Amino acid sequence: MRKRPLLLAAALTTGLLTALPAATASAAPSRLAGDFNGDGYRDVAVGAPCTNVGSASCAGAVVVLYGSSSGVSATRKAVITQNSAGVPGTAESGDVFGAALAAADLDRDGYSDLVVGATGESIGDRDGVGSGTVLWGGPSGLSGGKGLPQPSTLAEWGGFSRGIAAGDFDGDGDTDVTLTGQSHTRLYLGPFTRTGGPLSHYRVGELGTSYEAIAGDMNGDGAAERVYPHAVDGDTGGQILYYRTSGTGNSTLTELPNADGFPGSIADIDGDGYGDLVLGDYTDPSSYKPGGHKGGRITVWYGGPNGPDPAQTPTVVHQDTTGVPGSGEADDAFGATVGTGDINGDGYADVAVGAPGEDLGSANEAGSVTVLFGSASGLRTSGAKSYTQNTSGVPGTAEAWDRFGSAVDLTDLTKDGKAELVIGVDGENSVGGVWTLRGTSTGPTTTGAKGLTAADVSLKYAANFGSVIAQ
Repeated sequence: MRKRPLLLAAALTTGLLTALPAATASAAPSRLAGDFNGDGYRDVAVGAPCTNVGSASCAGAVVVLYGSSSGVSATRKAVITQNSAGVPGTAESGDVFGAALAAADLDRDGYSDLVVGATGESIGDRDGVGSGTVLWGGPSGLSGGKGLPQPSTLAEWGGFSRGIAAGDFDGDGDTDVTLTGQSHTRLYLGPFTRTGGPLSHYRVGELGTSYEAIAGDMNGDGAAERVYPHAVDGDTGGQILYYRTSGTGNSTLTELPNADGFPGSIADIDGDGYGDLVLGDYTDPSSYKPGGHKGGRITVWYGGPNGPDPAQTPTVVHQDTTGVPGSGEADDAFGATVGTGDINGDGYADVAVGAPGEDLGSANEAGSVTVLFGSASGLRTSGAKSYTQNTSGVPGTAEAWDRFGSAVDLTDLTKDGKAELVIGVDGENSVGGVWTLRGTSTGPTTTGAKGLTAADVSLKYAANFGSVIAQ
């Protein structure tokens, strides 16, 4: 994919900027994943990992946009850095706090918490090791936090915590967390406490170089499978392995030998009660990448009683597939980001696919997002819809290096049973932004679409806002 110009990052001088929603003292928390203040509306956590904090360049920040019946706005937000009260560590140059995110209730209090990766964090004299931090949810939203136990074997520049996933991996009813980075993959078992951390933690067996972690229940047993794509010599699309934990607590490692790509997401697309694995495979075919499609593609591996059958023929979708808008062109990066959720309220999970490298006329890497709909027969391409900043009703104008689709998510922010399409635009005005489109019975609507830039959320000249959205 073509490189874009270096983004500028100016100082974020305050650790926590808030306009938090009021909480009803007597109301019980919603227990919804992603609802950080427990008011019944899911919220959006967005990374701005190259934000400067004071004089610390690319120290990083997380912006939380609180949901409501009208969606999100710049007036209901929190901006959290490692200099915020109660957050472990100190904002330092190159920490890139917010480079990876995952939302889940770790301490069983009914409020969703947020796991934040700072992939450039230095530990002692070891540079760029990486770290993970839990920010705690509560009636006023996210505040304070605790660092996850730091392995002693991490290498310099390992990027630990670049991949984060949360779920009940062992079926005991408590939420667990896994972090990856380079050749180290770690499992943190719940329950978590604010004083003691996780119940236990240990290293997962050698998987090779892995910067991604995906979690979801693909066999219907109530426990989440863990998927770890990792690099393979001679194939940048990688190797796809997933762990399944049995009722006895033992884990079985299964390979999908014909699968390729990352990132990924798991949701029930065909409504059969089993989660399905969606993988983005965005790199163009080449001598070192034997598979794939020009411009990128996604594949869907359908779950079942034993998880995805390695022998199945997956659903493959790209921009040259019948019904999908556009056409596959070099460096489109279709599948560089994927998100799943039910945007039309029909009970089937839909898929949002980002193509941040899409050129629009003379605007290089302006970016686009395509929405594909689930059905009883699986992911369908009929009725697929594509959006850019040139689409009528979408705020802004498609410009070079905007990278519309740098992150995508499908989350119901308004509590109407239909997910909003949340889109990262990390190159917007060279500082970044987040766009939202409401869900309807026919899919996303541009009526009332919103665009929030870094400046709108008090991150003046912050870099890479919208490069990651918690799922």
